[in-house]
Amino acid sequence: MKSQLIKGKNIVKDDWVTSELAKVEEIVKMQAGKVVAFKLSGEDYPANEQVKESIFPDTGKVLLPLKVFIHHQEKLKERLANGEIGIWFSTHEEIHKFIEAIGDLNNFPLIAIHVEKFADGRIFSIGSQLRNKYNFKNELRAFGDVLRDQIFFLKRSGFNSYLIRKDRDATDAIKGLDDFSDPYQGASDILEPVWKRNKR
Repeated sequence: MKSQLIKGKNIVKDDWVTSELAKVEEIVKMQAGKVVAFKLSGEDYPANEQVKESIFPDTGKVLLPLKVFIHHQEKLKERLANGEIGIWFSTHEEIHKFIEAIGDLNNFPLIAIHVEKFADGRIFSIGSQLRNKYNFKNELRAFGDVLRDQIFFLKRSGFNSYLIRKDRDATDAIKGLDDFSDPYQGASDILEPVWKRNKR
């Protein structure tokens, strides 16, 4: 199957297996014109039941849901030290709540942010926070509902890999990285604003 992973401006093989959360029963109800999922447990998503029932490969490079990693952290120490464990979390999860539990983010060779359906700009804020507040230096991936028109701004926010959905064209998405030739503001990818970079 053709790879949909973009790094730099190339489509490359994905060496990581993305582990998904276990499925749990949920009650869905309409409220204020939006579908709101209410878990039977009443817990935050993902629920403890999902975390405990989630399974993942015993070998190889595995991208784990954040709470699943925390739940199995002790037994994953050796694999983490060997560069085999990355973490992913969704845009509604607040990373600052978990920093103490997971320690130095640079222990992870890969952190990925999942966008279930793009509706706001939280992924951009999360990328900037990971790069600038927590000084994350390794691969930062966006996956899920990643749109071609977002990729340039994801790069500006600190992302350096993008897993494009199978129903979209990764080759076309790469073109989005060049939507603007010389960005005016400083950001995670180019720190200085254009007026500092271009001396007149």
